[in-house]
Amino acid sequence: MQLPNPLKTPSLLQKLQWVTDPVSYMENAAQQYPDIFTGKIIGFGDTVVFVNHPQAIQEILTNDRKKFIAVGDANKILEPLVGKHSLSLLEGTSHKQQRQLVMPAFHGERMQAYGQQICSLTAKVFSQLPLDQPFSARNLTQEISLQVILQVVFGLDEGERFQQLKRLMLLLLDLFRSPFTSSLFFFSFLQKDLGTWSPWGKFLRDRQQIDELIYAEIAERRQQLDPKSIDILSLLMSAQDDAGQLMTDLELRDQLMTLMLAGYETTATAMAWGLYWIHQKPLVLEKLLDELDTLGDLPDPISIYRLPYLTAVCNETLRIHPVFMFSFPRVVQEPIKLLRHPLEPGTVLLPCIYLTHQREDLYPQPKEFQPERFIESQFSPYEFLPFGGGVRRCIGEALALFQMKLVLATVLSRYHLALVDQRPERPQRRGFTLAPSSGVKMVITGRRARQESLVNMTTTPVS
Repeated sequence: MQLPNPLKTPSLLQKLQWVTDPVSYMENAAQQYPDIFTGKIIGFGDTVVFVNHPQAIQEILTNDRKKFIAVGDANKILEPLVGKHSLSLLEGTSHKQQRQLVMPAFHGERMQAYGQQICSLTAKVFSQLPLDQPFSARNLTQEISLQVILQVVFGLDEGERFQQLKRLMLLLLDLFRSPFTSSLFFFSFLQKDLGTWSPWGKFLRDRQQIDELIYAEIAERRQQLDPKSIDILSLLMSAQDDAGQLMTDLELRDQLMTLMLAGYETTATAMAWGLYWIHQKPLVLEKLLDELDTLGDLPDPISIYRLPYLTAVCNETLRIHPVFMFSFPRVVQEPIKLLRHPLEPGTVLLPCIYLTHQREDLYPQPKEFQPERFIESQFSPYEFLPFGGGVRRCIGEALALFQMKLVLATVLSRYHLALVDQRPERPQRRGFTLAPSSGVKMVITGRRARQESLVNMTTTPVS
């Protein structure tokens, strides 16, 4: 059967471009076929159908487990990183049960408790920077995000294990630094352990050391679990399924790796993009500062979280540069028609977040950063989907948005910053994500008078 709008570029060239320059690959294809096309890429099977029409995406995401499944072999590329018990790889009843165990850690009172930690960590990291000295915004947001993950997920904020995990996570994620090293996860023939100095061998040894630290932390917690602890590891260790069963050590390890890798890398990238666009657009910065100043000298995190213009800025950042290019692949389960194109069982579909967010009919002048579009209009979950959708929607969405807003507000309230280079930042593959190619080079030019802001915390719940 003929698949929808197959690209005519030779298969090998498509695969190489997908690894090295996925944005150009997608945009060139969408110019020919705006709604749906078939590409030859790697990582999700040889042939994949890209879908970026909201109506078709809605049909895919609302028919999980019926016409489509969200896993199959298409997501196995993640297994070396997160393990086979990860929420990313489970399906059916197992996925539903694990998601129900993890979900409570990201809502309500838990979130407000994390707010103080996020603001304090942000202030601490930025306070160590000298004035008028260039720095990489993405390096700084990585530092903040990693420390938030270690505190919020593991409950670690000091000590040898904290330092070891921090160092090893940075080494592990260094593999994603360039399209070349990222290719290890796309080309199976590169996954050869040729010793410590080989890329895959180094990855395996770094991962083993991280596993040893995680299992040691789990073992200690099992011996002296504090019922008052609010970190996510403690919550997961006490969570029980419908049969009263606790998560095994292996299940805990895989969920922790999933939360660390997904939450750390993605949130750091989104915050760096946010700092870039805010300082690329002086009127946006001015409006944001005016809005922040309405909260007074001692705004609490929940009040910051609810600010409408800050929310619009974060949404527009996630629209114009979604960290993930696509939602979880779906595999067709029965003969269907999608946008009038017949599809057979086994066809792999990629609901494409990036191309959906670039649709001119949804977002006029899509290359322009315009936060006002999120104030003037409302978009459906199939038009704006930076965290994916359906049963595979990112479980850490609430924490990611909370962290993004608080970090940006903390920095803007305390410092005057400027971009070092006015040349546009370009998105570049970083593992499974798109990150600013130059890391967003910035400089602190001065301190704002209201440096005492973002200290007072209240107990107002997140709605």
